[in-house]
Amino acid sequence: MDLVKITVDALRGSFGVAAAAYALSAIGLNLQFGYTGLVNLGHIASMLVGAYGTAIVVDAGGSLLLGVLVGVASAVVLGLLWGLPTLRLRADYLAIVTLSGAEILRYIVRSQWADPLTGSVYGIQRFADSFYRWNPFGEGAYGFSIASNPLRYSERQLWVMVVCWGFVIVATIVVALLVHSPWGRALRAIREDTEAARSLGKNVFGYELQSLMIGGVIGALAGAMLAIETQNVHPDFYIPVFTMFVFAALLLGGPGTIWGPVVGSIVFWLLFEWFDGFIVAAIREGWFGDLLSDVDAGPLRTVLLGAGLVLLVVFRPQGIFGNRDEVMLDGR
Repeated sequence: MDLVKITVDALRGSFGVAAAAYALSAIGLNLQFGYTGLVNLGHIASMLVGAYGTAIVVDAGGSLLLGVLVGVASAVVLGLLWGLPTLRLRADYLAIVTLSGAEILRYIVRSQWADPLTGSVYGIQRFADSFYRWNPFGEGAYGFSIASNPLRYSERQLWVMVVCWGFVIVATIVVALLVHSPWGRALRAIREDTEAARSLGKNVFGYELQSLMIGGVIGALAGAMLAIETQNVHPDFYIPVFTMFVFAALLLGGPGTIWGPVVGSIVFWLLFEWFDGFIVAAIREGWFGDLLSDVDAGPLRTVLLGAGLVLLVVFRPQGIFGNRDEVMLDGR
């Protein structure tokens, strides 16, 4: 088994487009969960409207930039429609409603009557050609080698990575400015003691709604970038498990921190890709005999990641950068 090759391949994935998009999505979720205390299990819905808003506009003849703007605006509208009736709920109830709402939206998008607009179960493809025509990188592979194992990206991958990681940096700076402002301090007060914040005259509902909308906008950008990278939007991609992946990345890096979502996403995808490569190699070398085949690598990888997340929550709930006192609000 070539562990160096497995590790290099994992490093390539940890800085790829998926890692950047999930870092961007985790930044939005961090604003909602890490700083405001909103348990939003339907965060994938923001990515869905960002992706579909972009694809629908371009498919109808509009520009890609207009499509992204429509996707972001759709996330604002979704935050309003979603937040107004649900933010009166707390903890488990809010989690259940947001999870259900995301699934309802996904089934609406994939329904037959939505086919003229969304493509129903077939989705929308090949709508981001104009983005790649703006690519400043010449044809070829960019990167270097580690122990004769190439860590390189094509000019297409590199262009999407540069744009997506650029959005990550901008979003990180914007969130840092917001959370260190009086507005951000109000969010932390709401997270730690809602009733105390309300007794001091803070409009708790208004702050939570704003947090939900701004976090949703950042998530919509992540959804748009993933859709642009794959040139495809499909309803069955936006399933609840991907919200769990974003939560895992956030918990790994540390909720309520500036760089936690970014570092957490990089580490998450490093582990994700490494376990995948290691398990596939182990199966092919016969470590498991006839018990497992290549198709079992994905589920086994998810099981190992899930077990790791359980251990993380038990022994280090604050993640890499987090503050345990802020995460364990009930004092336990």
